[in-house]
Amino acid sequence: MPAIAAKRFFNALPLFLGVTLAVSLACSLSIRQGHADTPIAPDAASVQPLAVGDQAPTFVVQDVDGENFIFNPSTLDRPVILISFRGGWCPYCNLHLSELRHVLPELSERDIDVYFLSGDRPDQLVSGLAPETQDDVIELDYTLFSDASATAAQALGIAFRSDESIAERLTMRGRDIEGSSLKTRGLLPVPAVFAIDSTGRIAYAYVNADYRVRLSADELLEVATDL
Repeated sequence: MPAIAAKRFFNALPLFLGVTLAVSLACSLSIRQGHADTPIAPDAASVQPLAVGDQAPTFVVQDVDGENFIFNPSTLDRPVILISFRGGWCPYCNLHLSELRHVLPELSERDIDVYFLSGDRPDQLVSGLAPETQDDVIELDYTLFSDASATAAQALGIAFRSDESIAERLTMRGRDIEGSSLKTRGLLPVPAVFAIDSTGRIAYAYVNADYRVRLSADELLEVATDL
């Protein structure tokens, strides 16, 4: 290498290494935080969910007592399936939750945790559901979490801005949506299923902008088999 070229190379080396380190750090932070910094989608069809192979994000949700629960994929000792739904006011969500009662015991026997993420506030996680769904949830001890802040939905890339008329209609019907992500932030999650292996990586993702179409209980069992 000519002397002048070599000098230029070594003079530029610190800058190159600095840029490389910055890019590497930015990528690392992006992996840890999921899509938390991605703009919220304007509608359900425009969401950009995390995909298979991505590192699952860390996020904070609340349990039925309003206590914080930190989901940290780096500390998992067994697989987890995250199932997001819009809220107890959604009839399709109720149907889906009730259908899954057929496979939840088997998933538990396979040492797989199933966490349901709702847009409702903590005290509405159970009472806001339809009576028959409440019976299933209580009998099988579903693990429900409130994502009323939409923090998890954003991190997973499934949060979108809802039509204001939805909240208005629900309020007129007497549904208690105060404190929900829909009422306070105008946000909803696209119903989704993320299967996360024990290393914290997403092994399966199902996201459908059509809230009427959900992953069936049998299909969820097949997903669990691959975990």
